[in-house]
Amino acid sequence: MAFDRRKFLENGAKVAGLLSFGRMNWPSWMPRLAFAAPGFETTGDTLVCIFLRGGVDGMNVVVPHGESHYYTARPTVAIPVPKVNDTSAAVDLDGFFGLHPALIRLRDIYQAGALAVVHAAGSPDPTHSHFDAMDYMERGTPGEKQIPTGWLGRHLQSVASKNDSPFRAVGMGSILQTALRGPIPVVALQSIADFHLKGNSREIAKVQATLSSLYADNGDFIDQQGTVAFDAFEMLEKANPLQYQPAHGAIYPTSSYGMALRQVAQLIKADVGLEIACVDIGGWDTHVNQGGPQGQLSNLLTDLGNGLAAFYTDLQEHMDHTAVVTMSEFGRRLQENGGKGTDHGHGNFMFVLGGGIAGGRVYSDWPGLAPGQLSGPGDLAITTDFRDILGEIVKYRLKNDNLETVFPNYNTYKFRGITKSIMEVIPGTTSMGMAVG
Repeated sequence: MAFDRRKFLENGAKVAGLLSFGRMNWPSWMPRLAFAAPGFETTGDTLVCIFLRGGVDGMNVVVPHGESHYYTARPTVAIPVPKVNDTSAAVDLDGFFGLHPALIRLRDIYQAGALAVVHAAGSPDPTHSHFDAMDYMERGTPGEKQIPTGWLGRHLQSVASKNDSPFRAVGMGSILQTALRGPIPVVALQSIADFHLKGNSREIAKVQATLSSLYADNGDFIDQQGTVAFDAFEMLEKANPLQYQPAHGAIYPTSSYGMALRQVAQLIKADVGLEIACVDIGGWDTHVNQGGPQGQLSNLLTDLGNGLAAFYTDLQEHMDHTAVVTMSEFGRRLQENGGKGTDHGHGNFMFVLGGGIAGGRVYSDWPGLAPGQLSGPGDLAITTDFRDILGEIVKYRLKNDNLETVFPNYNTYKFRGITKSIMEVIPGTTSMGMAVG
């Protein structure tokens, strides 16, 4: 059948109008993704990346309570040393590091060996610019802006995969994360319910009828392009977005971050071929009135911790094949400022969570906080390049050996043994970690 461009454009306009329902716009992947039959073949774990935007104060999240210089530099915002029955004190992890008390719900996950903590990590580029630092971290190319793609986009392109799902990679939110940029189509999803036309059967029927008309009138072109929408609707119908109930009594925060994690869990359970999901949580730029055990930072951490705990609880049966990593563009300066806050710094923490993670310990070549041990104007020095952590996850949990593509121009990896898989590959590696070239 001959392709009738005029008719396609007319019908396409109808589809676009129908899909502009609520806050949802016509998904960007519709005109450019060929979709195969259901039954998606994923290669490794599902990776959930949580970006803490604004530069979180890692030293008040993972507290070096065994370091006296920490308390000297922070007379009002420091977190007290661990103390039995003191809910305002740090939650001890290993006798030197502890969690902010707002993260108390993560203690059980840590003790179960499913949560690893990395400290003094970050990008080797010294910038204190939010924009540049986050851009470098999402691209995976510190100091280099000429490469237009993100590290996750390059992973999706380079990993051996037969997964043609339209939900192979999802960026939760209205703006697609830079880390996902690349040639592989990615869905930017604000709400599963909105994407699914809020369960309105009449609206769904209209869309399906119009797409059927497009298919019938335009043959092979729509066979490769428009059928994506049919399968997307069917997959989300299976996910049953309006009826989803988290398992095991998990209760997600009602924040946009909490709802994003809830929907990622829903997609994982629905078995729609999800490999990568990105979630944002902002507000970490605490220059003024940061607070200590209570206050601005504590409120953010309560949201972060409760979301992670709910996700872990909800996905118990799926966690062996799910990995979660948190990252932020940089940490905060050691010395608190005159506004009872902290200024832009350098080294920071990362959380890595999952059934395939060698957790229950803090991975850190701790540089110390004495004046001669600090970096630049008084920052925590970086002793672990963030690409060492991400590279190990990519190689051993996502099963992608093409690290030269994912993180170009970087070849001095020091893997920490943070994934259980590395123990099977490198003899002698234990959960205590080891540096390998």
